[in-house]
Amino acid sequence: MSSEMQVFRLPDLGEGLTEAELVNWLVAVGDQIKVDQPIAEVETAKSMVEVPSPYAGTVAELHGHAGETLDVGKPLISIAPVGAAPVEPKAPAATDDAVSTGVVTDAEASAAAETYRTEEKAGSGNVLIGYGTPGGATGGRTRPRKGSVAVVDAALAAAPVAAPEAPMEPAVAGTRIPGKLSAVISPLVRKMARDHGVSLDAINGSGASGLIMRRDVEAAISAPEAPAAPSAPAQAPAEAAAPDAGPAVASGDLDGRTGLAVSARTPVRGVRKAVAANMTKSRTEIPEATVWVDVDATALLDMRAELKKRAPHDTPGLLAFIARFVTAGLKKYPALNTRFETGADGSQEIVGFDGINLGFAAQTDRGLVVPSVRNAHQLSARELDAEIRRLTAVAREGKATPTELGSGTFTLNNYGVFGVDGSAAIINYPEVAMLGVGRIIDKPWVVNGELAVRKVTELTLAFDHRVCDGETAAGFLRYVADCIENPGGALADM
Repeated sequence: MSSEMQVFRLPDLGEGLTEAELVNWLVAVGDQIKVDQPIAEVETAKSMVEVPSPYAGTVAELHGHAGETLDVGKPLISIAPVGAAPVEPKAPAATDDAVSTGVVTDAEASAAAETYRTEEKAGSGNVLIGYGTPGGATGGRTRPRKGSVAVVDAALAAAPVAAPEAPMEPAVAGTRIPGKLSAVISPLVRKMARDHGVSLDAINGSGASGLIMRRDVEAAISAPEAPAAPSAPAQAPAEAAAPDAGPAVASGDLDGRTGLAVSARTPVRGVRKAVAANMTKSRTEIPEATVWVDVDATALLDMRAELKKRAPHDTPGLLAFIARFVTAGLKKYPALNTRFETGADGSQEIVGFDGINLGFAAQTDRGLVVPSVRNAHQLSARELDAEIRRLTAVAREGKATPTELGSGTFTLNNYGVFGVDGSAAIINYPEVAMLGVGRIIDKPWVVNGELAVRKVTELTLAFDHRVCDGETAAGFLRYVADCIENPGGALADM
């Protein structure tokens, strides 16, 4: 291929995402494309997004197929510049390590991709508007912007080939391309090793210059399990078939423990993979406690019914009123609107926020997601209702941005829509508390000394016992309950 070929690598589409599933190509080989034209739909652990091209030209090669999971930093698409001669198919290089371009080996491509991810974390300036970090940054990561975004092929110069005399100009000026590969182990690789108790000193890196790669750590993690295979020779045929099984399992694949035929194997990926990781981390790190209370919601329902008579099409839903009470309660009990952080040196601190981003659980076809209403403390019940409806719609369409899905400071979970009264909820890490609302049903209730049938719901608060004690948690829960039982007076004081 031409030396001017531009290889666009899969960018980090959110904070710390390491991979994405290729859902659908929006272009084909031979198509003429423009800068910022969407080229593919990918599903990350947070949302479904369209990836735009940072280059204009002719599509020369698509690196991947629908359903394939691609690592951040790996080639996504190759583009021939505008006016270049038609791309002629080139025979594969003699070595099996050559990638599709014929100029970079697999080890070099992996090293380049790892360097790309490392530099994104470090703020090297190798990425363009919207993805990663700004050039020369010394602080933490910045969140991606909305709209069309693009990425420079950060690892192009990392490959051991001479740079072309007249390289294509990047889509956005003012960025730089690294001069050579840096032998710095990726923070993601370090974290993976640390989480699994693997010593990096004991690993021989397979990357360029002995760089320890993600696959090296994964191999070290799985190594202790390998000797277990000879101990059960009778199960060897079934176990050998498992790696090739995929979603559709060949007949005769038996489970070694139960002796039953395996009916399906479903890969854990996308939102389900993110949920699994997040919930596991929450239960592993957070010493949570739960308090709950039954609440008479009759007055709230009556107040909303009266408002609906006056404005049938502009009355907030019950969840919006409860959300308003929650934001008021968090102002009164700010310890529940914090984050617990542990530094690399073992130091610990509780981080408070000047504002409230109220998350709410939303069930979608892709799984449970938690979009958040930013600066919810500044909104009225009617404004909260509008934003909750908007975020629910974009989340179910798979169009919610990483910022909308990952910036919450407290979560409100209405599991009453599923017909249940209560739940021992798992806190949405890294938040420190979650309030659950159960279904509203008729129950006998004592009112002014007499038994009556009232509309009753259960509120359940799960909280991180490291940031506060039961008195604070109970005080917040009782405050929200009192607001629901006397909504008119509560709203008048807000």
